[in-house]
Parts: sequence; C-alpha cells; structure tokens
Amino acid sequence: MPIADFLIIGGGIIGLNCARQLKRRYPDLTVTVIEKESGTGMHASGRNSGVLHAGFYYSPDSLKAKFTRIGNKELTEYCEFRKIFINRCGKLVVAKNVGEHAGLDELLRRGAANGIDLEDISEEEAKRIEPRVKTCERAIYSPKTSTVDPAKVLKSMTTDAVQEGVKIHCGVRYLKRTPDSILSTGGNYSAGYVVNAAGLYADHIAKDFGFSEKYKILPFKGLYLYSNEPVGSVRTNIYPVPDLKNPFLGVHVTVTAEGKAKIGPTAIPAFWREQYSGLDNFKVSELLDLTMRQANLFMFSGFDFKQLAVQEMKKYSRLHMVSLASSLMEGVSQENYRTWGKPGIRAQLVDTERKKLEMDFVLEGDDRSMHILNAISPAFTCSIPFSDYVCDHIQKVYSKKQYD
Repeated sequence: MPIADFLIIGGGIIGLNCARQLKRRYPDLTVTVIEKESGTGMHASGRNSGVLHAGFYYSPDSLKAKFTRIGNKELTEYCEFRKIFINRCGKLVVAKNVGEHAGLDELLRRGAANGIDLEDISEEEAKRIEPRVKTCERAIYSPKTSTVDPAKVLKSMTTDAVQEGVKIHCGVRYLKRTPDSILSTGGNYSAGYVVNAAGLYADHIAKDFGFSEKYKILPFKGLYLYSNEPVGSVRTNIYPVPDLKNPFLGVHVTVTAEGKAKIGPTAIPAFWREQYSGLDNFKVSELLDLTMRQANLFMFSGFDFKQLAVQEMKKYSRLHMVSLASSLMEGVSQENYRTWGKPGIRAQLVDTERKKLEMDFVLEGDDRSMHILNAISPAFTCSIPFSDYVCDHIQKVYSKKQYD
C-alpha cells in the first residue's frame, strides 16, 4: 500500500501548488498527487482563458481581493523566471451608456481599496490604447492585466513539483474513503492528511469526509469564439461593466498570449459535470441530479437563475456572441469569428440552503483533511498565494495533530 503523509486529490494548478508548498514546509514527508487523467491540468486549469487578472472586481473583504493582486505579481514573476511568455496587453473596461458610469466608479472604488493600479480615462484615451474600442465617454484601463498560455504554465509547474520531490500519479482516480485508507483505481493509499483539490468533484469527495453538507457543485460550460484576423489586430482585452451580483464577467474580447483575439466566454449550465462535447463523460445520475437542482434554482433561487440560464443558452449562437462582442469593439463580424475553442467547465459552488452561487473561495477541513470547494476564477491568477493560504490552514491543524 503506497504511503503518503500528504495525499492531494487533483492535479490542477491549485493541487500542484498545494503539493509544492507542503513539500517545502515538510521536506522529510512524502507528498503525493493523484490525478485521474493521463496528465495534469487537463480540466479547468488548462482550459481557462489564461488571463492574469489585476483584482479590481472583488469586494475588499473577500479572499479573491486578498489574493488576486499578489497572485498576479507572483505568477508574473514565476513566468518570467521560467521564461514563459507573458502578453502584457492590459485591459479596458468600457461603458455602453452613461448609466454604466456608476459601475465604472464602483470598480475604481474597489480597485483603490484593493491597492490595484487603475486609470480612469476618457473615450479618446481609450481609443489611443485600442483604436477599435467602443465606449461611452469614459473607460477604465488596467495596465497590470496580462495573458499567458495556461498549458505552458501547468507543464512547468508539474516539472517543478516532480523535481522538488512531489510524487505525481496520473491515471489514478479517487474512489472512496475507507476507515484506514483512500481507495483509488491505483490501489489503496495510506494517507496521513488528505487535500481535496478535485474541482468538479470536490463536493462529492468532501462528503465522504463529512464536509460540504450544504454545498453542491453546479457546472457551467465556457466557450470562446476565436478570430481568424492576424496577430495584433486587437491590442488589449476589452471587458464590459459586469453585474457584480453574479460571478460571471460577461462576454468580452480577450487577446491570447499569442496575440490572437477571442470572444466569450459563455457560462451555460451543463447537464453533467464533464459535458465538454457531445455525450463524452455522460452520467445518467449527474443528469438527473443537475436537472433537478437547476429546476429548483429556476423556482426558488435567491438570484434570477432563470434569466441567467436563458441569456447564456442564447450564446450557443455564433451570431448572438458576435452581436454581444460588437457592443465592445468595431469590426466584429461572423466572417472573422468561425472557430469555437476548446470548452472549459467552471466548478461553481452553490449554497443549497440559501440557494445562491458562492462568490468567493470556500474551504472546509479539519485535522485529517482539507477541502477546496470553490476554486473558481480568478483561481488561476491566485493559485500561488491561495495555495499558501490553504497550506497555512493545514499547517495549523496538522502541527497540532502531530503535537497531540
């Protein structure tokens, strides 16, 4: 039976960084990551937009606000050290009309409270940054927003983890917890402490340990449409003023690390957890569970889930996506946006008691296990300091357990 002083379930960017941090803190102990896929970062971490967010969207009292600014800095420094290219393209947040200026003001207020470098600029200044941009009189410019290739970041961090002494077992799926071990498709593991960083299945695994009693994952599918225009046709990311009552930022224009433009993403409710394409990974039990949960939210949610779902389902239409992006930028046409990118699925946590989407990161744990239940955007940007925060919690309870 393999022995792991620390067993991390899930080889995404949070799982890898938790493993690396635990190995630094406990160099004489064994740290093992089990990942059900053939490689690391094959779900949300490797399928995300690659945007390194600056941190001005989030309420100042949130964990997201605490970690996004420093996460942007630390992940930028990591990419520089590992010679991973960073597209320092910045971001414009634009207003469709004067009524959205109050939203710009709120973002500026949050940015100031969070210590973020932002510029309140005129329409003319916005057009000097991006000649194709559309905005009403004003815009916000974020110079610290950038983009990277997430696959390259995950590959580098995986290599680092192995070189630092972390054991990574791919093709090994968690099955269940027994009184004495963790049962997996790779056999039983004797684990001193378990870290659940399983993304879409984090709530299922947490329940085996007595946690996530009021939480369930509700998956949302994210799709981008890629432009066939030449590299450099768009200079900067362009985002709308968001509805800060929900965790989605709306359809926007993203400039990739390679300099190509894409529009999206969608946030379409999925009917099973890994509904990437066709009937891949289809599970009847998940279809029934998610259909019932979505129906419940339609009728009883503390926010307008029905409106959200209807709006998002429309985004399966390429014409509708192009229309939304056209409000942000000149020259967006169906001819230039024909190719859908690789879909990603957001593991969005729902509080089933209050019937609301959780806006912030959520952790639950004790002296035997820690469960990362809501590592949603901007978790990629926050991955290094957020993983340190998770390990701070683990170290407190683990050290006390060792002492006792």
